[in-house]
Amino acid sequence: MSDEQTSSPGPEPGGPGHGGPGHGGPEPEEIRFFGTTWVHHDGGYGLRRAGAAVGSLALAAAGAVVLRFAFQGLEIAAVGPFVGILVVAGFAVCSALAFRRTWDGFVRRPAPGARGAADTSAQGLMLIGFIGSLLAYFCRSLVEAPGEKRYRAEYAAARERHERRRGARTGNPAAKKPRSKKGR
Repeated sequence: MSDEQTSSPGPEPGGPGHGGPGHGGPEPEEIRFFGTTWVHHDGGYGLRRAGAAVGSLALAAAGAVVLRFAFQGLEIAAVGPFVGILVVAGFAVCSALAFRRTWDGFVRRPAPGARGAADTSAQGLMLIGFIGSLLAYFCRSLVEAPGEKRYRAEYAAARERHERRRGARTGNPAAKKPRSKKGR
């Protein structure tokens, strides 16, 4: 979120009193499935969190069933125990790495230079380890909206910067303070 980010004309997405058209302050960033309800925990925030938790857990269970069918296909093909072990180990490792990567994304924003080739290579890992990513989303939804802590810290810092800049500009800059006669 940049310092210059201001709201567009129209209704405030996060509600009154958080820096909007009347304040000219920074707007909170929206979180997927939650919008800006995370700011004041209003607008069905609790239900959204519960829905996100149940939904991600259900999707992870459905994904596990699909992987089980795929594994049964390998057993029917009689590829041997070594290939079966490799497939299970591969999915387990990819799921663990996807869980960690997703969890880290909730805590901190990736570095600007981290995008590019490394991000492209991680897409395959995230696709294979989708169950780990869904489980990270489930676990985080039990505590807060996924990424809420990071977004709240960034929003508070942006508001503080805005207030400092705004406070430094108050008053008439052309008016000079009278000098005391002591210093002369």
